[in-house]
Amino acid sequence: MNSAGGRSRQVFLTAEWRHLAMVSYSVDPTILHPYVPAGTELDLWNGEALVSVIGFRFLDTRVLGIGIPFHRNFEEVNLRFYVRSNRSGQVRHGVTFIRELVPRRAIAAAGRAAYNEPYIAVPMLSTVSANTAGAKSVEYRWKSSRRRGAGWCGLRVEAPGTTEPAVPLSDSQACFVSEHYWGYTRQRDGRTLEYEVEHARWRVWPEATASLEGDLAPWYGPALSEILRAKPCSVCLAEGSAVKVFKPTRL
Repeated sequence: MNSAGGRSRQVFLTAEWRHLAMVSYSVDPTILHPYVPAGTELDLWNGEALVSVIGFRFLDTRVLGIGIPFHRNFEEVNLRFYVRSNRSGQVRHGVTFIRELVPRRAIAAAGRAAYNEPYIAVPMLSTVSANTAGAKSVEYRWKSSRRRGAGWCGLRVEAPGTTEPAVPLSDSQACFVSEHYWGYTRQRDGRTLEYEVEHARWRVWPEATASLEGDLAPWYGPALSEILRAKPCSVCLAEGSAVKVFKPTRL
């Protein structure tokens, strides 16, 4: 992605985001309106509002250049949708999060403290596998709630061995989902933080299939959980890349 007008930027976090399972659903925009940060509006794909469940691995994570022992490699599963802002005539396409799940309390606490992102720590597992025919699958699992004895939720995406990953076409839904380079977060005072995310364009397997299982309501609420029970409108598996997340500014 391009830098924002050449302004001075300070990197807050570096990492690799890998094995991204990206599953998107069409949603009534009125369901998302309460979550839209001030100073932004819904970013639509061909007039359609989308919400996406994204599972991926953080690898070699460093905050302000420092790697924290036992907190450099971990999973994240988030539920997000797409917004945009207009800053001095420049349209910035971004995402905002409804829920972000990570496996360690310190990671969740850091995300809430630095950006007021909706992080929660919960037990998580992940697996990545490939067979001799070239098919690849990734799976992310997390507890359905933090109650003792709670069951597990699971997101699984499988890509066939008959296709090779490629940068998606610019007018495709896979491109729309994977190429938003700004984040927006509502703050307790009603204002909004804006931050930039920099990474190479990701190659994706577009002909992937997905399954999403378990009790999702404790994390996403009944309305959104019902939407996530429907058939997704797009599924893709992205290779990922190195990323930089820059320090935020207030809108």
